[in-house]
Amino acid sequence: MVKYNTNRMENKMEENTVSQSVISKEMKITGTIDSSGSLRFDGKLDGELNCSGNVTIGKDADVKGNLNASSVIIGGTVNGNVTAKDKIEMKASARVTGDIKSKRLSVEDGVTFVGKSEVNPSAENIAPKPKSESATEAPVQKPAVAGEPERGKQKDQYFGKKQQ
Repeated sequence: MVKYNTNRMENKMEENTVSQSVISKEMKITGTIDSSGSLRFDGKLDGELNCSGNVTIGKDADVKGNLNASSVIIGGTVNGNVTAKDKIEMKASARVTGDIKSKRLSVEDGVTFVGKSEVNPSAENIAPKPKSESATEAPVQKPAVAGEPERGKQKDQYFGKKQQ
């Protein structure tokens, strides 16, 4: 709160804005950034960014990792998944390679986006999917080749009875 006096009366001015941290374009960070407030990021990040407030990725920024925030504005480069509880806004200069997930989405003309998007305005709580250590990938099955029997079947069952 800022207080100041004048000759005639005492005025009180309260600051109603949420604080915003700024990481300039001269900064390079390797690791995870956790923030409880809003953040403007103009530097380079090799890691994850988790923010309970809003995140602005400046047009000179380069992020290699996942972003999780309340709302995200992207003007720079992001190579990773972006999850926002409310809104993702991609400016014309944005280059995003990765999946995005939010309740609302705004995309300006000129954006480069390679990935999947999930936009669901009625979603109660959008959160990134946790990595499951017990999850296993389905085995890759070799494609069938013409003239070969299907795996697990005898030649006569697949092509019919053998001729004698």
